[in-house]
Amino acid sequence: MARRGRVVIKLGGFIFSPKPQVDLLFGYRETLSKLREKGYGLVVVAGGGEYARTYIEAARRMGANEALCDELGIKASRLNAELIISCLGEEAYPRVPVNLDGLKAALQTGKIVVTGGMFPAQSTDAVSAVVAEFIDAKMLVKATDVEGIYTSDPKRDDKARKLDVVSVERLKDMLLRGASRAGEYELLDLQALRIIERSKIPTVILDGRDPKNVEKAIEGRQVGTRITFE
Repeated sequence: MARRGRVVIKLGGFIFSPKPQVDLLFGYRETLSKLREKGYGLVVVAGGGEYARTYIEAARRMGANEALCDELGIKASRLNAELIISCLGEEAYPRVPVNLDGLKAALQTGKIVVTGGMFPAQSTDAVSAVVAEFIDAKMLVKATDVEGIYTSDPKRDDKARKLDVVSVERLKDMLLRGASRAGEYELLDLQALRIIERSKIPTVILDGRDPKNVEKAIEGRQVGTRITFE
């Protein structure tokens, strides 16, 4: 079977919030299995979702510092990764890698590798970008609960317009107005964008409520929003 390159897929925490969407996870099992069959090397990065935010907020109320909040977010995302592994069964590498060396070794087995957070002070978006850079991925796909990047927040502004493409510079300006505390990353955080920019990783942000959108993006069809480097 011909190898078709490596792809990193960030699955947003919405899949696990307010509780795991089992039917959607089964949909991803079908899509990821098909992509693996086609010869793609796959790494999935699980977001922390509401589970992570709930624990982080509780910790803050009890006086925890941001480093501890980061650690709670990492653990929550790894628990979500375990759930994905369980759903994928034999298709997946059976353990969650906790560092880049472990991830690289896992990927060499030919299985789908599923991980979560790795580094304090980094969102799972940033982890996805680092992983894509580290394994020379042909594409990074972020599956979220909106159709792509909008001119403003579509959940708050009914005049928000979806962008089919957005430049790194324009997106950077948009992100500079965002949050930076643990558990509060939205859309794509600035640290992730800087990693994407320095390595020029082809990146698409799309509606992950339909797993088939991920396959469409990887196969080169127009879906979501593509980040450009011009």
